[in-house]
Amino acid sequence: MWAADITYIPIGRGFLYLVAIIDWASRAVLAWRLSNTMDGAFCVDALDEALARFGRPEIFNTDQGSQFISAAFTGRLASADIRISMDGRWMQRLHRTAVAVAEGRGRLSEGLRRRPRCT
Repeated sequence: MWAADITYIPIGRGFLYLVAIIDWASRAVLAWRLSNTMDGAFCVDALDEALARFGRPEIFNTDQGSQFISAAFTGRLASADIRISMDGRWMQRLHRTAVAVAEGRGRLSEGLRRRPRCT
């Protein structure tokens, strides 16, 4: 099963939007995209990259955000014969994991803290 979510990255007077496609079993990020708008095209682009690189999952889970319920996104999943799940519980867990990593409590950030900094 794969999942996707969008997060906001504050910059100056606005935001960038990051979508990540994640393999639920390994928690590996399969593809990601940044956008300066909430237009759903960047989500479809990330999905296309993940499908091209890693094949197709049986199930794809998202929240019910407008980008993920759009005809373009759901149509792409349907054309690849991927079952669509929009179960909020999975997405809450994914969000908690992402927040933990961002706050320095996750496995990824632990490894990054140990790396020497370039001076």
